[in-house]
Amino acid sequence: MDFDAFFQDSLARLKSEGNYRVFADIERRKGAFPCATRHHEDGESEVTVWCSNDYLGMGQHPVVLEAMHEALERCGAGAGGTRNISGTNHYHVLLERELADLHGKEAALLFTSGYVSNWATLGTLASRIPGCIVLSDALNHASMIEGIRHSRAQKHVFAHNDPADLDRRLSQLDPDAPKLVAFESVYSMDGDIAPIAEICDVAERHGAMTYLDEVHGVGLYGPRGGGIAEREGLMDRITVIEGTLGKAYGVMGGYIAGSAAMCDFVRSFSSGFIFTTALPPAVAAGACAAVRYLKTSQMERERQRRNVRLVRARLAGIGIPTLDNPSHIVPVMVGDPVKCKRISDWLMATHGIYVQPINYPTVPKGTERLRITPSPVHSDGDIDRLIAALSEIWSECALHRNYNVA
Repeated sequence: MDFDAFFQDSLARLKSEGNYRVFADIERRKGAFPCATRHHEDGESEVTVWCSNDYLGMGQHPVVLEAMHEALERCGAGAGGTRNISGTNHYHVLLERELADLHGKEAALLFTSGYVSNWATLGTLASRIPGCIVLSDALNHASMIEGIRHSRAQKHVFAHNDPADLDRRLSQLDPDAPKLVAFESVYSMDGDIAPIAEICDVAERHGAMTYLDEVHGVGLYGPRGGGIAEREGLMDRITVIEGTLGKAYGVMGGYIAGSAAMCDFVRSFSSGFIFTTALPPAVAAGACAAVRYLKTSQMERERQRRNVRLVRARLAGIGIPTLDNPSHIVPVMVGDPVKCKRISDWLMATHGIYVQPINYPTVPKGTERLRITPSPVHSDGDIDRLIAALSEIWSECALHRNYNVA
């Protein structure tokens, strides 16, 4: 077999369909976010980033940077090993305590990323609990799907955000079988929010564990940034809360929080935890500072919500269709992969506006979009330029405008 020919043919098909991913070579500048330097074949240019998951700009915050510098000077660069073999630094311990406190749980456990925390925890729980049956929301993240698949446990997919369908499926299962319901709080592509209380009602009625992915909720919602479950007073009803340190907290890493026994169980049996080098101490220190800071500061969340409302209103005013949702994510619906990439490329080349196209397989075909994430550090001028540029390219592409959008 000509392997390279196979690779090239597969990539050519992706390109012809408009689904080939191109990485933007972006250099973030300390203290300047959302402004950045773009490196390209013609040199360098200035861009404004509108698609970052650094939702609150904490990756540039002085409190975070100071903590990381201090830890770097105290401990050096790397952790030196896995958590089990010399890699547990005191900063890891402090961060896990901070996260357990954030979610009102007995314990927390750190991983190298949100993807790994989902994959490792779901894979471990579902495979190690004898006869465990997993009920998974239809739009769960790839990391959750992969963890469940890796466990080889029996799996049932329930309709997205549909407690009635979940109840129907649970009712058909052996009432004595151990069951785990896995779902997210904020879904990252559509920006919709799960009916957590209703899902907990169903799960509790059937004696099922609940596993809630809060990666797009932590730091952003709740009085201390504990996520949607904190905002709605439901954290005590969730068996496992999973989160990330790489989005609203602006650093890197993933984690779970729950009972001491559950966290210790995953720590002791998960290969994805046991055999992975620990996060660098400076990263843990920066994350700890971000979590601690956002437990008390409301300014960033309030400013972000203000900018989200403003961007939505301005887009509605020029008839550009968005998915209506109650979260901080603003999906601008294009519905064509080639045009979606063309718009993204044009915004970057013509106006220095960076919004990544979101195409299949991340979203279903026909729902291609630009995923805009307004932050507290975007200025009104940034918003003016974004809206004007989108209106111009929308007309050039002869795309539908919906002036009935609220």
